[in-house]
Amino acid sequence: MQKLPLARVCALSCLAPIVTLPYTVKADFIGDSSVRLDMRNFYFNRDFRQDAAVQSKRAEWAQGFMFNATSGYTEGPIGFGADLYAALGVKLDSSDARAGTGLLPNAFGDAGPGEYSDLSGVFKAKVAKTELKVGGFMPKSPVLLSSDARLLPPIYNGATVVSRDIDNVLIDAGQFRSVNYRNASSNHDDFLTGNYSASSDRFNYASAAYIFSPQLTASFWRAELEDVYQQNYYGLLATQTLGSWNLGGNLGYFDSSQAGAQRAGKIDNGLTSILLSANLGSHTWRLGYQDNRGDSPFPYLADADPNVANVVQILDFTRTQERSWQARYDINMAGYGVPGLTFLARYLRGDGFDVAGSDAKEWERDLDVSYVIQSGPLKNFGLRWRNAMVRSDAAGQLDENRLILSYTVVFK
Repeated sequence: MQKLPLARVCALSCLAPIVTLPYTVKADFIGDSSVRLDMRNFYFNRDFRQDAAVQSKRAEWAQGFMFNATSGYTEGPIGFGADLYAALGVKLDSSDARAGTGLLPNAFGDAGPGEYSDLSGVFKAKVAKTELKVGGFMPKSPVLLSSDARLLPPIYNGATVVSRDIDNVLIDAGQFRSVNYRNASSNHDDFLTGNYSASSDRFNYASAAYIFSPQLTASFWRAELEDVYQQNYYGLLATQTLGSWNLGGNLGYFDSSQAGAQRAGKIDNGLTSILLSANLGSHTWRLGYQDNRGDSPFPYLADADPNVANVVQILDFTRTQERSWQARYDINMAGYGVPGLTFLARYLRGDGFDVAGSDAKEWERDLDVSYVIQSGPLKNFGLRWRNAMVRSDAAGQLDENRLILSYTVVFK
């Protein structure tokens, strides 16, 4: 699915204090609730373009169901609420020769389970403008971005505190102790790492964002995968209107190093991420740049996406010493009388990294067409085609197609 840009707001390295002054939460437990069912039919085909390869392609088909029920808060000095999440993934087609797409459990093919599921929820309490939540989460932050690029998203289990009690300041902190991966039915105590062969059973983060104005936000995040890596993020998000143009800039810098027992060895990485945008009516142009410095690749959690500018359909351009740039164009056809129809095209190129002692390079080209029915009995039914082509000295040659049918039923 479409990957998101760097998070808009972030938090400080301490938990928000409990507010003791008298305060009544103005909320409605039932009135502020919502209930919806999201259905996703997903076909995935990746061609490795190698006749003599052990596996020439991966191709699977699956159906997903995601039920979400979110409550409001009870009234009183402390408001209480609860959310429920239930998901089911069903195998429609697979084989031993074509397994491993990430849509279905592991890489079992015909021998694998015919379905997998997840049942989770969140208990929440609110005092003034501070919220405590305990349960299963899909984080969307610079230091942990739950990926929605397959049939079901991964769920991270733990506790978070978010506070807006200080004017223009957003504070966010939390700890996760287990994860239900995107193609699994049970929780795993170990968080695996992307770009490294290491794991840990605890992920901590804390952050703060200061909102200078609706057009400018600065943020700092601190994260640590215990005994593996620690990471600081410094971000700036800016928007500006100039006549009919809407301009945007998303600038971030990640400083990552080893932590504790150093299970992944020494880590030395500094990654600069820049994404600029310009919108005029139905048209949006974007330019991205990524500079990955130090002697190590960028560390992040497996089944999550690195939340940087040039993470796209297949590649993430986070190899040691890799520099990359991106050019992207989006068009929304609502301005031309076809609401619900959108299209994007982008090209990315990376170089400066090493493969077998030689300078290497890689590129990816993506096309994405999406249509969502706007009215009538099939309102909210969506059709999306995602096509990608990769030529890489490290990853080889890849051609990929994803066809996604989606439908949402809103009960409340």
